[in-house]
Amino acid sequence: MRIMMFAAGGDLGGGKTHILSLAKELSKENDLRLVCFRIGEMSNEAPGLGIDTVAVDHKLGFAHARKVATEQAREFRPDIIHCHGSKANVLGIMARSSTGIPVITTVHSDPELDYMGAPLRNITYGNLNRIALRRMNYHVAVAGRMQDLLISRGFDPQKVFTVYNGMDFSDAVPPKEVKRDPDIIRIGIAARLNPVKDISTLIKAFAIAYEKDKRLRLSIAGSGEEEGKLKELAKTLGVEDVTTFEGWLSDIRGYFKTIDINVLCSLSETFPYSLLEGACERVPAIASNVGGIPYLIEHERTGLLFEAGDANTFAKHILRLAADDELRKTLADALLAKADEKFSLNRMRADQQAIYEKIKRLENAPSRYGAVLCGAYGKGNAGDDAILGAIIKSLRGIDQDLPIYVMSRKPMETRLHEHVGSFFTFDIFKLNSLLRKTKLFVSGGGTLIQDVTSTRSLLFYLYTLRAAHKAGVKVEMYGCGIGPVSSEKNRKRTARTLNDNVDIIALRDSISWDLLKEINVVKPEIILAADPAVSLPPVDMFTVRTAFEKAGIPADDKKIIFCIRPWEEFKDYSPIVKAAEYAYEKYGLTAVFLPMEYPRDVAIGKEVAAMIKTPAYASELHHSIEELRGMLASAELAVGMRLHSLIFAASLGTPIVGISYDVKVDSFIKDSGAKHLIRLEDLSADALIDNIDNAIKEGRGAGEETKKLLIELEKKNALCAKRLLDE
Repeated sequence: MRIMMFAAGGDLGGGKTHILSLAKELSKENDLRLVCFRIGEMSNEAPGLGIDTVAVDHKLGFAHARKVATEQAREFRPDIIHCHGSKANVLGIMARSSTGIPVITTVHSDPELDYMGAPLRNITYGNLNRIALRRMNYHVAVAGRMQDLLISRGFDPQKVFTVYNGMDFSDAVPPKEVKRDPDIIRIGIAARLNPVKDISTLIKAFAIAYEKDKRLRLSIAGSGEEEGKLKELAKTLGVEDVTTFEGWLSDIRGYFKTIDINVLCSLSETFPYSLLEGACERVPAIASNVGGIPYLIEHERTGLLFEAGDANTFAKHILRLAADDELRKTLADALLAKADEKFSLNRMRADQQAIYEKIKRLENAPSRYGAVLCGAYGKGNAGDDAILGAIIKSLRGIDQDLPIYVMSRKPMETRLHEHVGSFFTFDIFKLNSLLRKTKLFVSGGGTLIQDVTSTRSLLFYLYTLRAAHKAGVKVEMYGCGIGPVSSEKNRKRTARTLNDNVDIIALRDSISWDLLKEINVVKPEIILAADPAVSLPPVDMFTVRTAFEKAGIPADDKKIIFCIRPWEEFKDYSPIVKAAEYAYEKYGLTAVFLPMEYPRDVAIGKEVAAMIKTPAYASELHHSIEELRGMLASAELAVGMRLHSLIFAASLGTPIVGISYDVKVDSFIKDSGAKHLIRLEDLSADALIDNIDNAIKEGRGAGEETKKLLIELEKKNALCAKRLLDE
């Protein structure tokens, strides 16, 4: 590819390192030219790294810079212009207006905080930059949290990408070479001395810690407008004699060789190089829990985190590391291992290259391209949200570039969680607009076609099928349930709409198949598949353990998990209570109640858990889908009323016992090959205990067989979608 990079040119520290490292790596496989709109360190260093560089004298003014930007773009004819910094962003937009070349920018920091403490520059340069950012074709964030920040401010989730900073760790210092003075513990920070870095909190935390450990020394490497203020603060707090202001240092790696603990206390960050540079020298880190920092610093695993501005907790972390040589070594080694695996130069280059190639494909995509997803999404139900995640995962597996737009009750929440386009469920104008430019309509998961909720709900979902067909879009009902449809008038409406407007119906249960036959739905292709949620991947045990600990539940206990729900006919909780006590006394299983629909299921879980005399816990937290699935996977047995508690557990190999309040639960147990089911009207302590005994006797082997069957059935959903997209 031909890549042109625009850089403001005055970047120092991490910003300069990122731009030059990325340009150097990309130059190995692409034709790349770097245009620096200031003569300085960056423009002087770039040619020595083998980077084709053009330097613009900023003293000649903005008009000259604009002329050079446009001339360079026309001469070089890049596939894309990649901008870094506010001035480069503005000039990139201007070059695009003359050349039509797509423009992407890397957002290195929060644009609302870039000129913090400088109100005049914020009004001028800050506002120009924010306008330019809104007009960019694509954006790259240097951390996942920055990506989410941009999405929350209205940027298109499908045009915001993440590329973490990378370094070459091949020359990282070996453990045996780490030699430092045991009588002095040096706390070091390498950062600009400006308000967003919040170094005043560091000085306050250091002063608190120094009162208890006189071995501590503070080293501050950097320059900036707050230097005088910070020196005065150190004097006021009585740590002036043990605090050194090093000024700006070019040899950062050399600096970290002298440091025992690397700290960062920013109010806002993307993904700071100073943590990677410290990792190279095997320096443990303490950092504020902002931006992309937690992607590298996992609390207690690869470092220690504190909330920005919390000097007391910061001080406690300093004292803890200062007092424990072995902990410093353990955290430093773990930090380097993670940095080397996840944040190498090769990884950064490959990720950025993949983005360029995706942009090139998107710029040449056909006019009708993408999918609209319809379902009961954004309502707080873990089952529906899991269905959405699974469908998106499957569609991305078919076509990684496919634009996806989701109808949701909470569009912003859906954009942030799934990184797709989203609009309000009942925004018919937006729906019809998108249908005219997309290729596939997915009526996805759950039981949308039913009149138990209301006829109005049924009519709405039938309308979406007709609208999609009328717009010329292929229509798949994806891993769905059908019914009950009780009214004769509604049955006729349903049959007519499905026969005339749907290409493929992939069902998740056989009871729905029987209903379609009853009402004479014969024209669409109908197949028996499974709920989309069974295709979601396993959850790592660290996530599971953390989820239990957050909820105050012993992570190491063997568990029987109950997922019950409020229901009009479910008033007698004694069978659950007696079964939970029995499971503990006979099998040593602690009862845990998880809310599948938050907050609706919390109260009933707490109420029943309080009635149990043996150990029992009820989570009051709003767990993520990953946490719920992982917690259910870790149990010895799951007892569920909620359909998706059974689906989650069974798809991960956990034995299940279903309590059926609805035919969809009956059908799942039957179709999945699981055996243990009690209808709600037949629920008794004896019946539940008998099912628990049998399920535990069969063990996880039976659960693994159910898992295999479900996964094979579910694959049919995606195969149908692929056929329709390929047509």
